[in-house]
Formats: sequence, structure tokens, C-alpha cells
Amino acid sequence: MIWFIPGLIALVLGAELLVRGASKLALSFGISPLVVGLTVVAFGTSSPELAVSVQSAWSGRVDIALGNVIGSNIFNILFILGVSALITPLVVHRQLVRQEVPLLVGVSLLLWALSSDGGIGHVDGLIFVTLLVGYTVLVIRQSRRETAADREVNGEAPLIDEQAWDRHWGVQLLLVVAGLALLILGSNWLVDAAVTLARQLGMSELIVGLTIVAIGTSLPEVATSVMAALRGQRDIAVGNVIGSCIFNILAVLGISASIAPGALLVPSSLLAFDLPVMVAVTVACLPIFFTGHLIARWEGGVFLAYYIAYTTYLILDVTGHDAQTGFSIVMSGFVLPLTAVTLAVLAWRHWQGLRQGHAP
Repeated sequence: MIWFIPGLIALVLGAELLVRGASKLALSFGISPLVVGLTVVAFGTSSPELAVSVQSAWSGRVDIALGNVIGSNIFNILFILGVSALITPLVVHRQLVRQEVPLLVGVSLLLWALSSDGGIGHVDGLIFVTLLVGYTVLVIRQSRRETAADREVNGEAPLIDEQAWDRHWGVQLLLVVAGLALLILGSNWLVDAAVTLARQLGMSELIVGLTIVAIGTSLPEVATSVMAALRGQRDIAVGNVIGSCIFNILAVLGISASIAPGALLVPSSLLAFDLPVMVAVTVACLPIFFTGHLIARWEGGVFLAYYIAYTTYLILDVTGHDAQTGFSIVMSGFVLPLTAVTLAVLAWRHWQGLRQGHAP
């Protein structure tokens, strides 16, 4: 546990360097900050998940590899977006609602479908990797076309401060590399300390993957999104989370399944509970992002509350606590249906408002 504080310091410094370097690098190369959040920042901050899951899959610790991906996506959406929205309401770019969130929902459902037979094989992994390559090429091309069009309309005004110390692309690239290095180093220190503690407490590898490892490897996303929200770069804050979730499924799980000695066997408990939870919170992004293209503070609070509830359930389950049954009844019979109805009503009212606004 002595590496906890140094790891936390490395994460904060790494996030600051990464956000600064990536946002300036985007402007230097004519790529929008949103796309940098969806690709460079998201993929970079997900590198701890990639390292942990690939190593776990190769060494036969499949539960940690799968739990890391599923748990990280749940944590990214519920905790990171929740905390970031509590700091400042997050404006959601229309491209996320139109393209990235539906893509995330689609690949999440694809993961659920491919896992339904109890395993994720090499062919499944190659499908995910192929989708990742196609998606990355698509968003970069889209961004460069849109940025070029904006310049034609608005003129060739300089996109960055020519007097800034980090105006040169070489310095910006160095900031990105240094930030990623600090993020990975700090995350590894924290995960090592957390896994050691968890094993001493006798927790299963699946629970360790869903909680300790997932949270630890997602700390770079926490630091990056929170820092971006504080700096007012809200496209990066939201794009980082959505891009990381897409990367976790397509790259982390895809590469892990492709190089593993055999198929990644999916535990029945993961298939029955945690995977459906991941799909549900992903689908919940659609009505929240759609209504006003804004994640309000109260919606961030709901996300955060649900992550606390999810973690509480896992703790009650692993400890065999008597309160687990009552907790499950309250959540499944009252809280979840009420939330679903509320989101549906909000989406319907917003849609009706749009229709009336466009009415002649």
C-alpha cells in the first residue's frame, strides 16, 4: 500500500500533461478535440486495461481479464461521468448522440451475444479488432473533413497561440507521451497495491477484476476526465469516457481473445448479472445524452448513486450478507423501474418539444 500516494500523484500529473498535449496536438493537426478525446486520449488512458487484460488472458486468469473490461465500462459511465457532471454540467457533442453512443450500445450487445455460448474465441476477438480499426479510420477522416470545412467558412485564423511555450507539435507530442507514461506507471502502482490487499481478504478473481482492478485501471480516465472538466474541455471529458468504453471492448477484449491460448470462458455469474448491467447503463446514456445534449448535475448524481448501489450489491453478494435479498428486491422492483420510466418520460417530452419547435 506504500505505492498508493505516489501512484495518485503520478495519475494527476499525467492527466494534466495528457489533456494539455492532446488538445493542442489536435489543433496543430486539424483534428477536433472531440475526436482526440475519442481516440488518442481514450485509447491512451485505456492502456492499463489493455496491459492487465492481455497479461491475465495469456496467463490463464480469464476472470480478471473479463472482469476488468466489464467493470471498467460500468465504472467509466456511472462513476466518471457522474463525478465529472457533478463538477460541471457536461455538454454532449451531437456526434456522440448520433454515432458514438449507438456504436457503444451496438458493440456491447455484440459482446453479450458472442458471450452467450459461454466463451469468447479467437474469431470473436478478431471481429472486435477489425471493428476498432474501421472505427478509428472513420472518426479521423470525419474530423479532418469537418475541420477543413470550418476553416473555409470562418477563415484561416490561427488555431493555437503562436507565443505559447507548447505551440510546437514536437513539444505537444512529448507532453502526450510523458502524460501516458505517468498514467500507466501510477495506475500500475495502485493496482498492484489493491490486488495484494484484495487477495489477502480472500476475494475471488472475478470480483477483484470487476472492482479493484477495474477501478484501478480506470483511474487514468478518472483523472483525465475530471481534469478536462475543470479546464472547461468538456468534449474531451465526455469523449474520453465513451471512447474508452469502445476501446475496452474492441481493443482490450479483442486483443486478449485473439492472443489467449484458448477461448475466454465467461463465468455464468458475469453473463447473468454484470454483463447485462453494463449493457443497461450503456443504453441509459442514449436518453440522458439526447435530452438537451447535456448531462446535468442531477443526472450525474443518479449515475454516481447507481455505481454505489452496484458496488454495494457485489459486496453483499461476496460476503453473503443477509441484506442482499432485500436490497435486490428494492433495486429490481422499485428503483430500476422508476428510473427507466423517468428517462423514458424525459426523452418523450424532449422529442415532443423538438417536434413542436419544427412545426410550421
